[in-house]
Amino acid sequence: MDTEAQHTERGPSSPADPQPDPATDDGSRSVRVSGTPSDAPGIEDGIEDGSEDGGADDEGAGRGPSWRRTGLIGAACVVFLLLLSHFVAQPFLIPSGSMEPTLQVGDRILVNKLAYRFGSEPRRGDVVVFDGSGSFVQEERAGNPVTGLVHDAAAALGLAAPDETDFVKRVVGVGGDRVVCCDARGRITVNGVRVQEPYLTPGDRPSDVPFDIVVPPGTLWVMGDHRSQSSDSRDHLGSPGGGMVPVDKVVGRADWIVWPVDRWTTVTETDAYDSVPAPPAGGHTVGPRGSGHG
Repeated sequence: MDTEAQHTERGPSSPADPQPDPATDDGSRSVRVSGTPSDAPGIEDGIEDGSEDGGADDEGAGRGPSWRRTGLIGAACVVFLLLLSHFVAQPFLIPSGSMEPTLQVGDRILVNKLAYRFGSEPRRGDVVVFDGSGSFVQEERAGNPVTGLVHDAAAALGLAAPDETDFVKRVVGVGGDRVVCCDARGRITVNGVRVQEPYLTPGDRPSDVPFDIVVPPGTLWVMGDHRSQSSDSRDHLGSPGGGMVPVDKVVGRADWIVWPVDRWTTVTETDAYDSVPAPPAGGHTVGPRGSGHG
């Protein structure tokens, strides 16, 4: 027998059934809102007071942005940084010691992409980042396009090493210049003027490879500051292009070291080429090692 059912079927006059207490009755609306009297306005009529519950929700939401808002803000920041790195300034991670002591392994530099955007061109002594595809490396590189896209995005934010086609070097000769190595004291000459290079790694010679070249218009002759550890224009004398880098392959000028913190500084300009004259209007007569490369 269902004793619970028997209990609930007793009549309302049964003495076993106490009179319902409005303050404790399970059916009372006052139980719905903790601590609210049963005669509070709006409760007896079954109206939910949104001014308290809703206000509490709004207050909770106002304590901090939701995960969705945080995600949107984060995505917007990443997009902004990618656009900034594409058009204005891009961070690059230095992976090798070819530019020591000017740039150290692990340095993150900020490359000014506006330096040559409005008619200016690289000058002798500038430290530049350039795409070496077609000059220093093969034109096309194979790879998974998705992986390449992720890597390019990370490199654009300075979180990964640059592509194998990206290089950082110092401009030694511009279009029309004649660059020769070396004179009797082991110095490079540009347009007949000997160049003292204070940025070289102490103990390094300007070059162990002799050369006598005339830089074609629209190209650059570039070298690393750590000459004994740098693969630069000298290593591509016999390659297509003769080691020259097209100006339109230059990404920008390295203007700042932004990481690590103890190396925050600008990339110091050099006056080593201040006395070098412009190339002659009629062009240079190529030296005895001739025909544009030695």
